[in-house]
Amino acid sequence: QVQLVESGGGLVQPGGSLRLSCEASGFTLDCYAIAWFRQAPGKAREAVSGISGTEGRTHYAEAVKGGFTISRDNGKNTVYQQMSSLNPEETAVYYCATVHEQVFGSRVWSIASLYGRWGQGTQVIVSS
Repeated sequence: QVQLVESGGGLVQPGGSLRLSCEASGFTLDCYAIAWFRQAPGKAREAVSGISGTEGRTHYAEAVKGGFTISRDNGKNTVYQQMSSLNPEETAVYYCATVHEQVFGSRVWSIASLYGRWGQGTQVIVSS
């Protein structure tokens, strides 16, 4: 079965950290760029971070620079997002999504409509 499965979400206190995982099954991630998006209640989905397939070039939304780190392990067919210094405004469902490497670039990586395959999401709640 071809799918992306996110994990690692949960409840964390403000200032805390979480590491999200996005594991692919039924296909290999090598030729795909991956991005993390999030959607808070009542808000539009927004791009958070992205990483290219082969060179590992990364992109981040301004709001998360310095606090989030995206990485990938192609041997494990998995992409990660380390999140630190979390604040309540970052409470959201976090999704990973794939796009062909040729499409991925600094000007377009954050456009959700380019991504063809999505996971089901993992909930992150930042609250005391």
